[in-house]
Amino acid sequence: MIYLTHCSHKKDDRCGETREAVTPDVLYTARPTQRFMQRGKDTSVPWAIFSDKYGVWFPEVRHEWYEKDPNTLTEVEFSALLADFDGKLSAFSQICFYYNPGRFHPVYAHVLRQSALADRVKQITHLWEIT
Repeated sequence: MIYLTHCSHKKDDRCGETREAVTPDVLYTARPTQRFMQRGKDTSVPWAIFSDKYGVWFPEVRHEWYEKDPNTLTEVEFSALLADFDGKLSAFSQICFYYNPGRFHPVYAHVLRQSALADRVKQITHLWEIT
């Protein structure tokens, strides 16, 4: 089992200035994303962020700051994200996708529906569901 959530627009601007590759817990500063990552650490469960640019981003991986609006995804970029999702998560028997229903971009819902792993995806809306 793995827990996943989508990326956030709010990022540490210093990372953009330095162009240093960092882990997702350093880059993403939005409170809900930070709470998700902290809950994953506190419960010692596998977790990752689904990035509009990098796809499935595991906590130990480093990437540079980026700006990518999900509204600007091309068909080719969407297909690449979908393939990345399926490839990187294929080893997991269950994928719990944490999200806020009021801020759930249609692109992420589309990925979850179109994924070859759709039958393994469970959507969750509360941090206490991460155990």
